[in-house]
Amino acid sequence: MGSVKAPTIVSAVSGILFGTGLAVSGMIDPARVRAFLDVGGAWDPTLAFVMGGALFPMALAWMFVGRRSRPLVESHFHLPPTRPIDLRLIGGAALFGIGWGLVGLCPGPAVAALAVHPGPALVFCSGMIAGFALFRRAADGAGRS
Repeated sequence: MGSVKAPTIVSAVSGILFGTGLAVSGMIDPARVRAFLDVGGAWDPTLAFVMGGALFPMALAWMFVGRRSRPLVESHFHLPPTRPIDLRLIGGAALFGIGWGLVGLCPGPAVAALAVHPGPALVFCSGMIAGFALFRRAADGAGRS
């Protein structure tokens, strides 16, 4: 077994920081997220403040990253390719939004919730993993991966 590489450590620390932020802000509570989405009822703006609070540091980070020729702990940037908006993207976004609205969790907060509310989060994560597998199987059958 080899030594742990710097990108792995940075990824782990980033994930722990992200999960801690979700827990501290209450965003792993599905009821709070559903209340944010309930704009016609008992609307809870907390999620808007959390997202707004993330915009400033992220904008600063992108300003600095844009000036670099390579990341601090990698040989090059790993950016996804830009793709056109198509029916597959719109359908995936709609399914994600419907699931988020019904359950009040999305993948990041669900994984963070495993540490605090393992029962409901485990049910969600199990379904999420099954969905990943179903997608992979369908994509492989369609000649995509």
